Amino acid sequence: MRRVPTLIVPAVLVAGPTVLAFADGGYFASARLAALVVAFVVLGLAVARADRSGLAALARDGTVRLAVGGLALLALWTAISASWAPLEAPAVDARERALLYLAALTASALALGPRAVAAWVEPALAAGVVVVIGYGVLGQAGVLDVAQTASAGGRLEQPLTYWNAEGALAAIGFVLAARLAGSTPRPRALRVAAAAAAPLLGTGVYLTFSRGSLTALAVGACVLLAFTPTWTQARSLALALEGAAAGAIAFEALPDGAALAVLVAAMALVAAGQAWSARAEAGETTRTGPLPRSGRLRALAWAGAVVFALAPFVAGLADRDEEPANPAFGATAERLSSAGSHRYSYWRVAVRAFGDDPLTGVGAGGFQAAWLERRPIDETVRDAHSLPLETAAELGLVGLALLLCLYAGVAAAVARTSWTDPALIAGPAAALAVWAAHSAIDWDWEMPALTLVACVLAGMVLARGYHRAPS
Repeated sequence: MRRVPTLIVPAVLVAGPTVLAFADGGYFASARLAALVVAFVVLGLAVARADRSGLAALARDGTVRLAVGGLALLALWTAISASWAPLEAPAVDARERALLYLAALTASALALGPRAVAAWVEPALAAGVVVVIGYGVLGQAGVLDVAQTASAGGRLEQPLTYWNAEGALAAIGFVLAARLAGSTPRPRALRVAAAAAAPLLGTGVYLTFSRGSLTALAVGACVLLAFTPTWTQARSLALALEGAAAGAIAFEALPDGAALAVLVAAMALVAAGQAWSARAEAGETTRTGPLPRSGRLRALAWAGAVVFALAPFVAGLADRDEEPANPAFGATAERLSSAGSHRYSYWRVAVRAFGDDPLTGVGAGGFQAAWLERRPIDETVRDAHSLPLETAAELGLVGLALLLCLYAGVAAAVARTSWTDPALIAGPAAALAVWAAHSAIDWDWEMPALTLVACVLAGMVLARGYHRAPS
């Protein structure tokens, strides 16, 4: 009987986001509540399966206490803030999301520690993203009958129903696939399969026409190179980017059927290139090891990640217009040449709401009320489109400090694992960087199918820090 939870808990954790993606991303209450029940059942199984020494190690670990404790207190503070929140229903939604992420993070930290289990979290999550994005791309190409919402304007949005979240998920999948392809300890078949998936995922990012997702993808690629500045990783990343570019150009220039054929051909060519590269590496007929001046390259990669992460905020500061224009509507490349966005107005309102109640904020889910009071444009908005700014506006300095505790704990675990298990950490670190960069400029926190991927990866990284078993 003890064997059953060992198999079930990791499987549910890594499959959950994919299942939830096909329920509108878990955005609405019915799917979110079902996910919340499952998450706490899985957490109960993880606790029951863990031995006393494992639970004690988890409780003693400083990074786990900082991250899990920060999220637990954030969930508690979110619930308390409902007493002064202006709207009841959004406050309840916020509390449910925080509890869902807390259960998933804690269960992952308990169940994903053994190296044999942790090693398959990346490929399992990447495979789930391929299913989700592949479904949407096949719908875009007319192979599947996939419903489209009018607000998407032809952008890739299904099954999550929001194009920016779809793009962020595709970007996470892309950096995971690129890392798997460039990871020499992985089986060759897995590396080739991951390389084949990368063009699909990169094309998916493009078809959302989401500037934030492209920016977050650039952040993730920089972080990936910062952790692994090697010839092997650089070749795999270059192959992945070339395949994605071919797919994007095809969908921009060709009819959907022809574009899909080009994408499939690009996937096959990238897979063949990765197979050749893996054979050449094994036969020592191509370069391996660190890139020239890898230390300097690492520093440049970190600098690039920071620049790309800050670029949207710099653009917002530069745009002094109280009513900044949105870019061209719909599935058009013209969007990608514009820095205009209404979210700059959302951010300004969030900052002003924080200024009015800096300690406690306006209450969980209260941004939409603050927006109605202060909005400079006639638009209905529920979220500030920035997790840090919305947290500051709704939960004040207390909530923001607790969110930063979560970030700091995970970052510390990433740093520690980069020394103890460097082969494993690059992909999760890059994917978490994608999520962090994108959630800072959009409402990813309200899309569980996206944020749960980050929770599982973060939990696995935390688990690898305290777990001492040889398996």
